[in-house]
Amino acid sequence: MAELTTKIRKWGNSYGIIIPQEVLRGKNMKEGEEIDAILVKKGSVLRETFGKHKFSKSVKQLMKETDKELYG
Repeated sequence: MAELTTKIRKWGNSYGIIIPQEVLRGKNMKEGEEIDAILVKKGSVLRETFGKHKFSKSVKQLMKETDKELYG
């Protein structure tokens, strides 16, 4: 698996990404081979998940319980 950051570019009526030659060589891949790709918008993971989880207790109560467990 190779992880890289690249930009989406317009090619005619389509869009594509550029994979640097050194990444392909390092993974022994060549033109025409099929690959699986997972696309994630840079920086979006935290923005999408932050604030969506609702706790059953307040942060203050959770901190109090954590302190009690750790320090007696």
